[in-house]
Amino acid sequence: MTDPAPAYTDYDTRLGAYAIVVDDRRRLLLAYWREAARWTLPGGGVELHESIEEAAVREVAEETGYAVGLTRLLGVDSLVVQPDRRVSDTDRVLRMVGVIYEARVVGGELTHEVDGSTDEARWVPVDQVSELDRVELVDVALRLWRDQA
Repeated sequence: MTDPAPAYTDYDTRLGAYAIVVDDRRRLLLAYWREAARWTLPGGGVELHESIEEAAVREVAEETGYAVGLTRLLGVDSLVVQPDRRVSDTDRVLRMVGVIYEARVVGGELTHEVDGSTDEARWVPVDQVSELDRVELVDVALRLWRDQA
């Protein structure tokens, strides 16, 4: 038996695409991430066959029921997750790279994801987001959105 192929890095990398959607009533669209038990931006992993933009649009639709149009790139966030904090059982560190877009709703209706990583989608007034148990990505995206307003 031969040895497995050598790893190119000593950590895993996950590329994600996310959208910050704020409506005309200054409400932010969020999804409840079941595995982390916290609120997050709609978004998630980029599939091999799709562009980052396509992934952002697909993920918002899957998690919220809304079709969105991306209006601009806000920025990129990077986070290192130690093995004991990962949702999967592994001894490898994870480097998460999240590309954050601003988007607007162009169709669809609010729908909760079924059999996915999120349980609920909800509009939350921007000034009440700080009261929620949320992932850091929400704060990063809001900061980028406010800085570029």
